[in-house]
Order: sequence, then structure tokens, then C-alpha cells
Amino acid sequence: MLREKLHDSKGFTLIELLIVVVIIGILAAIAIPQFASTKEKAYDASAKTDVRNMMAAEEGHFANSNAYWSGSISSATDGGTADMGGDTFRASPNVAITATSATNGYTISAAHSASGTSWCVDTTPTGVSSVQAC
Repeated sequence: MLREKLHDSKGFTLIELLIVVVIIGILAAIAIPQFASTKEKAYDASAKTDVRNMMAAEEGHFANSNAYWSGSISSATDGGTADMGGDTFRASPNVAITATSATNGYTISAAHSASGTSWCVDTTPTGVSSVQAC
């Protein structure tokens, strides 16, 4: 009678549970580095977007005042702002931006505080007008 109860018991053996735990550990070891890489790409995308938006703000400021804006926006957790002579530019959270004007163009650089990459654009005649790592 005792043998019949042992064969009829339902549940998992210790070996089966250990195998499941090992499989979950392997999957976690694969997923965690991918997640860190994805976060880094998101930080870079935020900085690149701010460079493009600042380019549009620079052109708008030039249309209103016939001069490009120079200045910097600090990386605030809620996004820094800049008064561009009547126009206001708001950066993404934790992104620092620097704009330098020239007589015939401007240079913009931006970096997220959690990323190691700065993104730049240079619209002067000798520069490149596409956003790229600098």
C-alpha cells in the first residue's frame, strides 16, 4: 500500500526543479547584457534627437534675429531650458547641449549623462551637417 502511494504522488523531483533553475539562470545571463546595451542606445537616441531639435531651433532663431544662438544647456533631471531671445528650447532629461555660432553656421554637441558618447553637428561650410559621434 505504501508503494502505491509513492507511485501515485504528483509533483516535481528535486532534479527537475534544479534543471529549471539552471535554465532560468542561463537565460538571465544572456538577457541582462542585451538590456544594458538597449539602455545605452536609448540614451544616445535621446541626445541625437536633441541635436536635431536644436538645429531646428537654431534655424528658427536665425530667421527671427538674423544670427545663430550660442550657449549651453545643463543636463537637468527634468530637462534643461534655454532662452533663445524669445524662443525657448527644452532639452531632454539628463542631456547637456552646447551650441556655438559662427557667421555662416553653428556647431551643436549633446551628450546624455549616462552615456559615454557625445553627438555633434557642424553646419559651417567646412563641417558636416549630419549628426555623428564626436
